[in-house]
Amino acid sequence: MSYLEATNDLYKEAALTPDVGLCCTTNPIWELPGLKIPKIMQEMNYGCGSTVNARDLTNNPKMLYVGVGGGMELLQFSYFNRQKGGVIGVDVVDEMLEASRKNFKVAEEQNDWFKSEFVDLKKGDALNLPVEDNSIDVAAQNCLFNIFKAEDLKKAIDEMYRVLKPHGRLVMSDPTCEQPMNDTLRNDDRLRALCLSGSLPIAEYVKALTDAGFGTIEIRARKPYRILDPKHYPTDELIYIESIEVAAIKDPMPEDGPCIFTGKAAIYYGSKDYFDDKKGHILLKNQPIAICDKTAGALADLGRDDIFISESTYHYDGGGCC
Repeated sequence: MSYLEATNDLYKEAALTPDVGLCCTTNPIWELPGLKIPKIMQEMNYGCGSTVNARDLTNNPKMLYVGVGGGMELLQFSYFNRQKGGVIGVDVVDEMLEASRKNFKVAEEQNDWFKSEFVDLKKGDALNLPVEDNSIDVAAQNCLFNIFKAEDLKKAIDEMYRVLKPHGRLVMSDPTCEQPMNDTLRNDDRLRALCLSGSLPIAEYVKALTDAGFGTIEIRARKPYRILDPKHYPTDELIYIESIEVAAIKDPMPEDGPCIFTGKAAIYYGSKDYFDDKKGHILLKNQPIAICDKTAGALADLGRDDIFISESTYHYDGGGCC
């Protein structure tokens, strides 16, 4: 049995018998006017964070969500669209698709505005999406891509890039791990399916996105997720896993490389009203500005004593230099 088959079997079980403890997210459930999320959807929230962000969802975007879970994020996306087929949900597990259909009927009863026809559920594979090129404004996946091994991860990201419109965005939440994992953990198909042993370091995760052509990367959150300890897992040391929330934007790739926002900021505190680096970045005096890592490096290389550059917070919420 391949690791993908093991994953399908695990989520088939989770569709037939909801498993509240399958994934663990510290995110609160969105509370929006008129939005009621059924309890069954909350029980089947098999993600490690959230991919729903209001600033991504303006002007009725066409949306794609891969790995439908119990339908909770599909319902949340529909809140911002409310058009027939405005949100596409893709999953390879028949039982998960059927569970979502049933959950949408419950959502219709609890939400006057919602209709099941807002969501177009499709049987499909993340490695070969049943979606046209350049047709999606916002694509999302939650705690899925970390399961893929390197070659399949590349295919999945390339597929997302293919279906996105220019300047469209891929919004994701996945576990990451900065510590090395042994081969036993990496090759355990069930632990990989459980979103544990496939976790990558953030730098590798980001590189997979920029290698696909995404010109702008935003790391929006970084949170504690799980512990792998020697008493319960095949490891000699304690392994700490975090979850991150990332947006990869299909911007053209700059000649000098991608703009990667990891939560750094610059503050100019010199004698003039502002500082202009003549490269498109103007820093107003005593006003912090979010900067990408590339700009942070360029400003640091100037060797000035009147510009402060913060460390990465791994929390970025918009604005900035690029």
